[in-house]
Amino acid sequence: MIGAIIGDIVGSRFEWDNHKSKEFELFTHECHFTDDTVLTMAIAKAIMETEKTIEPSPGRYGFDSDYYKLLSEMSIKFMQEIGRKYPYAGYGRRFHGWLFSNNPTPYNSYGNGSAMRISPAGFAARSETEAISLTKAITEITHDHEDGLKGAEATTMAIYMARQGNSKDEIKEKISTEYYPLHFMLDDIREEYTFDVSCQGSVPQAIKAFLESDSFEDTIRTAISIGGDSDTIAAIAGAIAEAHYGVPEELEKEALEYLDDELRGIYEDWQEFISGCYN
Repeated sequence: MIGAIIGDIVGSRFEWDNHKSKEFELFTHECHFTDDTVLTMAIAKAIMETEKTIEPSPGRYGFDSDYYKLLSEMSIKFMQEIGRKYPYAGYGRRFHGWLFSNNPTPYNSYGNGSAMRISPAGFAARSETEAISLTKAITEITHDHEDGLKGAEATTMAIYMARQGNSKDEIKEKISTEYYPLHFMLDDIREEYTFDVSCQGSVPQAIKAFLESDSFEDTIRTAISIGGDSDTIAAIAGAIAEAHYGVPEELEKEALEYLDDELRGIYEDWQEFISGCYN
C-alpha cells in the first residue's frame, strides 16, 4: 500500500491548487499525509486483526460469512479508532459525521473515499472472488451506493490483476468490460477536467493514469497532471502502479518520513503480514 501513501503525500499540496503538468518536485515541505493514508492504514489494520481472530482457510480461498462480518466490524472499529486521532486529515463532511458517530451506518455514498482506502484488499486477496468479497465487506459500511462499491471494486481488481502479472491491455479490458469505459486519453480531457470526488468521475481517470504510464514515478506524475482531486487520484493510481512496477526504495523511504510513529508502526506490521501471506 506504499504506492497509495506516496500518491497521497505527493498529491496533497495539489488538491486545491491543481498542477496540470508532470513537471514538479515530488516531495516538499508542503506535502503531508491526508485522510487517504489514515484510512488506508485503518483498513490494513482491520484485515490484520481479522485474521488474528479467524484463521483463513487453506490457500486463503473461501472465507465464510463470519470472516466477512468480522472484517466489516473491524473496519468500522479501526477507521473510527485511528481516524479520530487525525480529526483534521481532510475527511468529507458526511464521512466526518460517520467517523464520530456512536452508531455509524452507511450513508449511500458514491464518493471516491471508497477507492482511496481499499488498496490493502487488493494486496491481500488471493483470487478475484476474494478480492470482490473483501471489497464489499470493507466498503458497504459507508459506501452502500452501487457507484461507491463499483469504484472500490474496480480499484481492487486492477491491483489484484497487476499483482498476478496481467498485462495493461488485460487490465484495461477487464475494467472497461465490467466497470468503466477506458477508451479515452488523458491528454484529451486534461484541459477541461475539474475537481470531482465521485467514484465515476475520478476512479477511471486514476486507472488511466496507471495505464498510460511507463514507471511508478511516471504514474504519480501523470495522475497529478490531470488535476482534480489530486491526492486521491494519485493514491488510487499509485496503489495499482505499486502492484505492477513495484516502488523505488528511495521513494518509499522518503514517503515514510512524513508518517508519525503510529502510522509507521501499522505500515511495518503490514509489511510483515503481507510478506507472510505470500510465503
